[in-house]
Amino acid sequence: MAELKVNGKKVTVDADETTPLLWVLREDLGLTGTKYGCGIAQCGTCTVHIDGQPVRSCTYPVGALSGEEEITTIEGLSEDGSHPVQQAWVEMDIPQCGYCQPGMIMAVAGLLNNTPDPTDEDIDQQVTNICRCGTLARVRKGIHLAKTKKA
Repeated sequence: MAELKVNGKKVTVDADETTPLLWVLREDLGLTGTKYGCGIAQCGTCTVHIDGQPVRSCTYPVGALSGEEEITTIEGLSEDGSHPVQQAWVEMDIPQCGYCQPGMIMAVAGLLNNTPDPTDEDIDQQVTNICRCGTLARVRKGIHLAKTKKA
């Protein structure tokens, strides 16, 4: 059994401590906005926040959590799509297929939490998610737009 705080709510799940957080979120809690991509923490599709920091949940064991950390998924980023990154994504029509975008949005929100006025170098270093459709140029423009918006 694991006690977690997900999107502001305390939950208890029956999961082995080695189970990746991704599968607890998707299978046990039904939060399917967090996607499976590679399973080896390379692509970033599974990115969520733990205490405001982006984490790749496909390799993060649920047993590494004490239950006090705040886990935020794409569903918990904002109730109505009003987060500055979500606003910028809509305004710039960033997604193509969209599969990687929940993880990309969470990575970018984490970047802006840590570095409110990121340079292109900051973006290159901190947002290492992969988009196979090739929307990365629009993502960069979206990040620069998002940093000008208010939460």
